[in-house]
Amino acid sequence: MGEGVSFVPAIDRRAVFRAAALWLSVLAPFFYLTYGTANWLASLRTEVPNLAFGWERHIPFIAWTIIPYWSINAFYALSLFVNDTPEEVGRLARRYLTAQLVAVACFIAFPLQAIFVRPETDGLPGFMFDVLGGFDKPFNQAPSLHIALLVIIWDHWRGRLRGAGLAIWHLWSLLIGVSVMTTWQHHIIDIPTGALLGLFALWLFPARSPSPLSGFKLTVDRKARRLATFYAAGAALLLLLTVAATRNSGAGLLLLWPALALAIVSLGYAGGSTGVFQKQADGRISLASRWLFLPYRLGSRINSRWWTRRLPAATEIADGIFLGRAPARKDLSTYVAVIDMTAELPGLAVPGLAWHAFPSLDLLAVPVQRIREAALAAEEARRHGPVLVCCALGFQRSAVVAACALIRLEHVASAAAAVAQIKAAGRPVHLPFEAYARIEEAAR
Repeated sequence: MGEGVSFVPAIDRRAVFRAAALWLSVLAPFFYLTYGTANWLASLRTEVPNLAFGWERHIPFIAWTIIPYWSINAFYALSLFVNDTPEEVGRLARRYLTAQLVAVACFIAFPLQAIFVRPETDGLPGFMFDVLGGFDKPFNQAPSLHIALLVIIWDHWRGRLRGAGLAIWHLWSLLIGVSVMTTWQHHIIDIPTGALLGLFALWLFPARSPSPLSGFKLTVDRKARRLATFYAAGAALLLLLTVAATRNSGAGLLLLWPALALAIVSLGYAGGSTGVFQKQADGRISLASRWLFLPYRLGSRINSRWWTRRLPAATEIADGIFLGRAPARKDLSTYVAVIDMTAELPGLAVPGLAWHAFPSLDLLAVPVQRIREAALAAEEARRHGPVLVCCALGFQRSAVVAACALIRLEHVASAAAAVAQIKAAGRPVHLPFEAYARIEEAAR
């Protein structure tokens, strides 16, 4: 066997085909059964509301866009067969199933209807509209299952195509997304809610790691439970505001976005741990995490800047080691490495900068092993130039790592002395008394 030669396991096409065919034989009838049932239940109601904006009447009806609209059905089935392993087939199928279950539940609980009447259409588009009208009634609106499935299928293919093929795929996916409006199948508010559902399905079944809820176990940490309750209450309040706001405008459904973000954060504190944020060791986060948590991260950024507004972005606490808040890109020009202790904030890709992430939940104790690993990474990186140790504010999670590094570098003899040195350098530190023992244990 030659040196440097690697072998890629052969793809078992038969196993993939069998898994795909089996899932399709379940998903297709399940879709038509549940979708049709939701339509039938909505048709029994004396009045079904709609959430259309007045300006939507200016959206043109473009008959030929029924072709890209219909094409998602082919991609739905084909995507199941374009996988390398049966496990990948199962992951995609579970994403489909999640989107279908949630969307149909919404259609049954809160049916909405499209109010635009399509003009008569002939030719191939007319035939396709006639077939569509045979089973697709105007009641299944928000969240748009069409858009949710588009997000899932777009993500599936974007990792498998390159060059011109990828560019064409992006354009066709955009055309599919636009077609839900130009065929007058959906109203505007259906689109962001459908995209949110698709992203949730991607988050729940990520491509390169287990489901963030697969190892869920209710925490025994009282502080973590209190924080979980706090975030859950915030999510519940936003849901109530959604109901109240939607009575006046469909835009109220946009409050579902921060509500879902806070609900997932609550699960993280309740027992899902840092995995809910899907942050990798180099600071990168998944596409689903990037968008699902955007409202929460915006709040975190604002909170970070508010509490540190009278402080420098970072303070040098020892030769080559800086302690600070989550940096902006402009703050990173002087560093060779970042030791990032946040779970909730993504890393920044900067040429020549090494990003080392040790995800830890805000306001909770950082495990001793994680403190030690982060301090060792800071020591190693310091040999090559200035290093930034950071968390959201630079007051707690990063402070325990910086204090541990000071002890290991023999600048001080104890955690108390390390904290005193950090404060003397001008950086406020807010550590509970029990953190001192963990710092000293990690420094051994």
